[in-house]
Amino acid sequence: MSAGESSQEAAGNAAAEHLSPAFPDRAAWGTASKLRAWQVEALTKYFETEPRDFLAAATPGAGKTTFALRLATELLARNTVDRIVVVAPTEHLKRQWADAADRVGIRLDPMFKNGDGMFGRHYQGIAITYAQVGMNPEVHRRITEGGRTLVVLDEVHHGGDALTWGDGIREAFGAATRRLSLSGTPFRSDTNPIPFVSYAPDDEGIRTSIADYSYGYGRALQDGVVRPVLFMAYAGQMRWKTRMGDEMSASLGEQVTKDITAQAWRTALAPDGEWMTAVLSAADKRLTEVRRGVPDAGGLVIATDTTTARAYARILQRITGERPTVVLSDEAAASSRIGAFAADETRWMVAVRMVSEGVDVPRLCVGVYATSASTPLFFAQVIGRFVRARRRGETASVFLPSVPGLMALAASLELERDHALDRPKGTDDGMYNPEDAMVAEANQDSKASDSLLDLQPFQALDSQASFDRVLYDGGEFGSGGEIGSLEELDFIGIPGLLEPDQVRELLRQRQATQAKRARRGKDGQPRPPEPEHRPMYMTIKEQRSELHRLVSIWARHSNEPHGAVHAELRRISGGPAVAQASTEQIQKRIDILRSRIGNRR
Repeated sequence: MSAGESSQEAAGNAAAEHLSPAFPDRAAWGTASKLRAWQVEALTKYFETEPRDFLAAATPGAGKTTFALRLATELLARNTVDRIVVVAPTEHLKRQWADAADRVGIRLDPMFKNGDGMFGRHYQGIAITYAQVGMNPEVHRRITEGGRTLVVLDEVHHGGDALTWGDGIREAFGAATRRLSLSGTPFRSDTNPIPFVSYAPDDEGIRTSIADYSYGYGRALQDGVVRPVLFMAYAGQMRWKTRMGDEMSASLGEQVTKDITAQAWRTALAPDGEWMTAVLSAADKRLTEVRRGVPDAGGLVIATDTTTARAYARILQRITGERPTVVLSDEAAASSRIGAFAADETRWMVAVRMVSEGVDVPRLCVGVYATSASTPLFFAQVIGRFVRARRRGETASVFLPSVPGLMALAASLELERDHALDRPKGTDDGMYNPEDAMVAEANQDSKASDSLLDLQPFQALDSQASFDRVLYDGGEFGSGGEIGSLEELDFIGIPGLLEPDQVRELLRQRQATQAKRARRGKDGQPRPPEPEHRPMYMTIKEQRSELHRLVSIWARHSNEPHGAVHAELRRISGGPAVAQASTEQIQKRIDILRSRIGNRR
């Protein structure tokens, strides 16, 4: 992409710049247009039949706003419609739509309130939220019926967020002359139908959504429209206290039960543990590397709630010496903060979920997924904030916990999904949402007997981070390593300006370097042969014998019963009783006793 084209893309969504509104009647598509190839294809398909309803599903960052406004200018020029209504998920997005529309000569009122009844004659339409429609669909029905109306439903899957929203949208816009539905993620995690979207049974009889035009991430990456995404996964040892008062420990990312995964994940995200500090520090190092080639590159941390968001901001300020932008709600002040961050060159923004969808901050290149939300829809929306390309060669890096569900989503980034209205019986998509689990736990607790009402709150005790691996283009790279190790720095130091095939080749080279390094010791000499593999039960048996021997020695020194010594070790190191403890948990107790006995001598 030339410098001129790059500057134009950065300027905004100039859908009809330098073009006559009647351009398709005057010349063939693409002969004088700055539109991308997919946008030309979608417009051509639309005007072949000019349907009343049209669903365009394009990957986040592809330019759906530009496509929609170009279509709107054509329909206005042809006198097919005379007013525009844009429905967006958030307050910030409706202002963003109004700004983009103004640049192509369409004046939308983003300040319209239901109590106004009608927009002013100096406007050609309004930009509103799904919530506004749901609160008073009658107002919007009168506006729609008052003229030939094009309704643009941005991120239309939100139309199924609640039955009242879906019913309201159908009532308000049922009489619209044209309806254009847009989505970067045309699927939902539930089975609520999306208004004005067509469904048809697939080969298994499951009703799935049908897009009139689709433009997926895989093709967008080939076209240079979006950035390649490097997923930097971090594992580590977690220790926490359950609501029953038991101390537990587990390695993040290991194959354990869903509730253990949720609690280990929750422990990792606790701002007072070492895991978050280590991961935020690594992400900031990555941002520094990216800024060598992309000087204004910024980073975004997605937090679960306002308390942790503020805590993460304080950690980042200690790391960088610069106060991050903090966005906590979908209000006018939050919108202005996002806009200011998009326009400046500061390093970090911390937000609570609201920046997960549709918000246009093209300079975002590094992200930290620090939330326990894990539905495919939310994950795709978050990653969509980082994939928008301004020029060829920009890469995106997202740091995330090494949790099986997130790893599966990262590995299948290029998978295109449709919204299914039905679920096969017994289906489990493998995704687990800890937030849903916490709600279910709270509901269960509310029904508990009085004897359980004094349970302690969950408490994160300790978290240690370690580098796990990099996921890219369906492959995995790296063999793990400590924080600050060469194994981690090999991947953090990848240049921020690379073509997708260059990223893949460099990752392979780093993988080969690490494999060669692993075959040699720190002194550069070949490593001795690995010890012969032994069954786990033999190792555990020997460890238990050693632990019991050391407990006997310490019990004699301290005049404590053996059971008391075992209980104290379990309290300090976490984990279950010896009979259920893993090799790592038993070894930790052995090390504690060896240290005590050594100091006593």
